[in-house]
Amino acid sequence: MGIFAAWGRQSATAPASTLDPSLATPGGSMGLPVGFEGVGEALLSDGCPLAACEAAGRESALDGASVDETLASLRTTWQQVRAEDPAYEAVAALVAAWSEATLSVVSHISCEDPMTGLSSLAHVRSTLSTLYRRHRPGGVHPRDSHALVVVDLPRDRHGGDGGGDPIGRAMRMAALGEALRTVYPSAEVVGRLGVNRVAVLAERDARLGVKVRLLRRLVDGVDVRGHDARVWIEGLPASDLASGLMLDELARA
Repeated sequence: MGIFAAWGRQSATAPASTLDPSLATPGGSMGLPVGFEGVGEALLSDGCPLAACEAAGRESALDGASVDETLASLRTTWQQVRAEDPAYEAVAALVAAWSEATLSVVSHISCEDPMTGLSSLAHVRSTLSTLYRRHRPGGVHPRDSHALVVVDLPRDRHGGDGGGDPIGRAMRMAALGEALRTVYPSAEVVGRLGVNRVAVLAERDARLGVKVRLLRRLVDGVDVRGHDARVWIEGLPASDLASGLMLDELARA
């Protein structure tokens, strides 16, 4: 029977002759691929293994296993317990869970700088695009409802850029990000625009100036080790395209 054996063609219980005696023996070693013990247990107990297949698929993805490796482990498990290839439904459940977990990991990596915990430039760009897409004629335009508050950590007082200490710089950038989150705790995105800059997409309301002054005081308390930090309000342009160009300029500076 092929790897996509029809679920309905399998008997409700596997014939005893197809089961590995050591697996059926209480206390016996499962001897199955790591992470697929639950699948084996479900097959041995004649229960529905789909939930176990989903769990195994997620675990394999999070462990960094490829889809080929994951499918091979499923087939090995099925062969050892049932002496046949896995059913289509089991394969589908496994692959769907593996794909979902993999996409979740990729999305997390692309949205967040792993060293600082700040959102990536791509995520800031996506958030801005969403803001422009949601704008409807007659409504408040994004340039009137929001602004970027930028914190810049350019060159130190001795003319260097601090590039020789990337870990130290990342820690200082993370500290600047925390200062932004303290002043704007409900902000949708606090992101790193480049090596030297952090920004928050803030609401443009009556308290914007007060919050920026508070942020400047907090930034002054950050140990920037000789670096001059600057804070300013960057107004949003009229269009989504122009906002992308603006972010590019801020990232390059």
